[in-house]
Amino acid sequence: MHEGASLTHMMTVLVLQLAVIILAAKSFGFITSRFLKQSSVLGELIAGMVIGPFALGSIPLAFLGGQSLFAIPIGADLPVSPELYGFATVASIVLLFFSGLETDLKTFLRFAGTGSIVGLGGVIATFLLGAGSAVVFIPQVNSIMNPTALFMGIIATATSVGITARILSERRKLSSPEGVTILSAAVLDDVLGIVLLAVVIGLVRSGRGTDSDVDWGLIGRIALKAFGFWIGSTVIGIILAPRITKGLKSLKDMGTLSMVTFGLALMLAGLSELAGLAMIIGAYVMGLALSGTDVAEDIRHRLDGLYNFIVPIFFCVMGMLVDFSVLPKVLVYGLVYTFVGMFGKIVGCGVPALTMGFNARGAMRISTGMLPRGEVTLIMAGLGLSSGVLDPGLFGVAVMSMFISSLIAPPVLVKAFKGGSGFKKSLDTKKSEDLKSISIDMPSVSLADFVMTRLLTAFRQADFFPRRVGHGNLVYAVQKDAVQITLLRDGTTITANVPPDQETFVRLLLTEEILSLKELFRSVEKVAGSDAMERDMLGGLF
Repeated sequence: MHEGASLTHMMTVLVLQLAVIILAAKSFGFITSRFLKQSSVLGELIAGMVIGPFALGSIPLAFLGGQSLFAIPIGADLPVSPELYGFATVASIVLLFFSGLETDLKTFLRFAGTGSIVGLGGVIATFLLGAGSAVVFIPQVNSIMNPTALFMGIIATATSVGITARILSERRKLSSPEGVTILSAAVLDDVLGIVLLAVVIGLVRSGRGTDSDVDWGLIGRIALKAFGFWIGSTVIGIILAPRITKGLKSLKDMGTLSMVTFGLALMLAGLSELAGLAMIIGAYVMGLALSGTDVAEDIRHRLDGLYNFIVPIFFCVMGMLVDFSVLPKVLVYGLVYTFVGMFGKIVGCGVPALTMGFNARGAMRISTGMLPRGEVTLIMAGLGLSSGVLDPGLFGVAVMSMFISSLIAPPVLVKAFKGGSGFKKSLDTKKSEDLKSISIDMPSVSLADFVMTRLLTAFRQADFFPRRVGHGNLVYAVQKDAVQITLLRDGTTITANVPPDQETFVRLLLTEEILSLKELFRSVEKVAGSDAMERDMLGGLF
């Protein structure tokens, strides 16, 4: 009975903790995005710092018997309860699964060469500078092969593609040479960082990652296993994903399809951990494999509720891990580490970009686009803290670097994209003549919106899967297996860009919708021409 009561009390505290976290994270996130024009991630992180065990969360509460809501567990490695950290772990899986889903696989492959060289240059420069700074500033670290130095180097490599993508989207530069290079290089950054993370975690678990005992054979085996798992599972996933989704689509239940694919992501995340790698690798691989399917956007849309609920919990819990009492001791190192990492990105990405067809303006755009840090930085730092490799002070350094770089990068990036082209030569892209353009003009914007909605519904009924790809104008990629149609509304004009073999189908679909619309208008005119309905509705009032 005592154990049952204790368990009930633990669950009650957990529910209250989640309630406070969600309210605080959403409030602070709204303030930072609406009024400060910054990513809501920063607000959610600040919320965790404010309500965490090192701030307001330490205040005793009478209704909890004098216990604080976010009391630090006795003898625990982390300042939050295991059950709350469990929520944060699942949230990190959701976050990386979504990151994989939102990766444009075609764009990544198209600029894989340029992006890989740019991304690799940034990873090498920031890793060496980050790890080297740990050797210089941390007394107990005497070698770059020390796990602490390795973790600080890995954390320095991460790039927040979300912040950069939002700015590029707002300025309509996502499809520019610099834009696609930044996105593909940022993806490679995170992939290499995650694989390096797997190597370091393997060294820590084996107990062989020390200054004086570096087993290069072990490092090679762990790296080979990490790359093998990454490449093997990605290739297998990309091959099997269309077959899996095709079978699930036959159920005619997109809700079931979405939850099954998320279940597979959880399973692959668990298998990744059992293989000695990080769970986030498996989650990202599953998302990336599904990103090339026609149901990727539907999966993301149907799991948006889960994402909006649980991901802010992750950032808030990460903020709770920041111990303010140790920050003054690492302030100097935190500033040095931040600016060394930014310098590494500028040089490591900018110089290779100059050799890949970009001019100085383009190289500066790419390097500044690689500056922001976000979710992957926190995940890596959290793993370092939970494994005992990083102490609370170094975790605070990682958070500080994320804050400063994410505040500096947006205005610098906006300014960098002013001016002419940053590419020295014209791109070899698919010519527009390969597509047929079909346009229809509507008398008003509201009617164009109405017709656009009907067309999207008609495409869905024909087993196509629309995916929104634009933010200013309404732009949709309407996909069915290997067939892709672009549907957009610009003012009162609706345009469909279609492959030649789909032109007849699309023209018939548009004609059918216009005829249906005319029939609808005739019915409305009949109703409008009759006073009977109006008299019936108003009869009871007079």
